[in-house]
Amino acid sequence: MSTKITLDQWQALIAVVDEGGYAAAAEALDKSQSAISYAVQKIETELGVRAFALEGRRAKLTETGSLLYRQAKVLVDEAGRIENTAIRFGHGWEPLVRLTADGLFPQDQVLCALVRLASESPLTRVEFQETVLSGSEEALLRHEADVVITGRVPPGFMGDHLSRIRFVAVAAPEHALHHQGPLELDHLRPHRQLVIRDSGKRRVDSGWLGAEQRWTFSHGSARRQALLRGLGFAWVPETEIAADLAEGRLLPLPLKEGVERFHDLYLVYADGQYAGRAARFLGECLRAEAEPV
Repeated sequence: MSTKITLDQWQALIAVVDEGGYAAAAEALDKSQSAISYAVQKIETELGVRAFALEGRRAKLTETGSLLYRQAKVLVDEAGRIENTAIRFGHGWEPLVRLTADGLFPQDQVLCALVRLASESPLTRVEFQETVLSGSEEALLRHEADVVITGRVPPGFMGDHLSRIRFVAVAAPEHALHHQGPLELDHLRPHRQLVIRDSGKRRVDSGWLGAEQRWTFSHGSARRQALLRGLGFAWVPETEIAADLAEGRLLPLPLKEGVERFHDLYLVYADGQYAGRAARFLGECLRAEAEPV
């Protein structure tokens, strides 16, 4: 089946919308303004529709134009993924794989997976980024990663369950909370809670945040040191403090309920079925390293 509209013409329409006008679209696509105008007119003429309506001196999308814009975005993105897949298959292993992982996923498991990738494809470069809360989700949405471990799979992506992380409410043995008997959540309010900052721009909060005092850390290692010094309490991934719990440096709080929580992590390929060979191999290695649910 032949089509009346080319990808270049759809790209022109998309650029007019994204860039806010014909002149800006022409600059973004490195084309003349007349070429952009002709491409949009071609779409309207061939399909018998109006994509834009003039409001004063500004062109605004019609209802039909909005539909065309959304569908064109899907079409152009899909075409780009198909081309990238062909290039990857033509060259075998990708030259670069970008991995973004929620910091809850154990770092040693990530490194074991990367060792296996290095053995299979030593020339593939890796960019590894750790995130907190919404950071992994944003990396997917901004197309900044190829393989992502995230606690939430955003709309438009498919993810496979990878692991479940157990959180435990803990404090140092000398902390006052260990000497108050069975605790309700209200008993926690006067005491300092130690939390990790969301690495995403949305600054999403997670967990119980009812304490009157709160200290925020950018990384779990700094929070762990604060916990060991008795500076507060926190719900912490069990894998992060396993040795501290085993040796008594940190103790679970005597809460009547809520002493433990669980957080699920998912493995997502940014390009879905078009993920490259190296990305797929790394994903399978991460899956193999993940602890069973």
